[in-house]
Amino acid sequence: MRRLRLWWPALAWAAVIFCFSSGIFTSDNTAKVIIPVLHWALPSLAHETLLLLHALIRKTGHFVEYFVLSLLILRGLRAGRKEAHLSWALLAVLLVAGYAALDEFHQSFVPGRTAALADVLLDTTGGVAAQLLAALFFLLGEVRRKRQPMVADAGGAASQD
Repeated sequence: MRRLRLWWPALAWAAVIFCFSSGIFTSDNTAKVIIPVLHWALPSLAHETLLLLHALIRKTGHFVEYFVLSLLILRGLRAGRKEAHLSWALLAVLLVAGYAALDEFHQSFVPGRTAALADVLLDTTGGVAAQLLAALFFLLGEVRRKRQPMVADAGGAASQD
């Protein structure tokens, strides 16, 4: 039961990504919503620019989806432990890359969708960025903890808070 508690967010997020890979979220379908909103917000932009922004939003979605998945996988791998290990980050990236490849394979069977190696690379880049950010936060926490002033305990010995 503990493992499920640790892993359900990653599994739920993977299911969300799977849903985003359905026919409902084809480029044509998202364009019907995103382009009118962009045109309303930025009425002076040319149609070609709106199309470019739509593509950029979709690709940013790829990056963000797998950024979040990578962090959730790391959460499951850490299992509540405070330390960090490079192997956990590497495994998280490997799992993200594998899921991205499977997701693109799945899309090859969905009408209106295509599989693209560039999307796998973009998704994996999101996973790598998440691990780099997590490492940065861990390292900053370690530096902060080491910089805490030494406090004398009741016995007169110095200890860290």
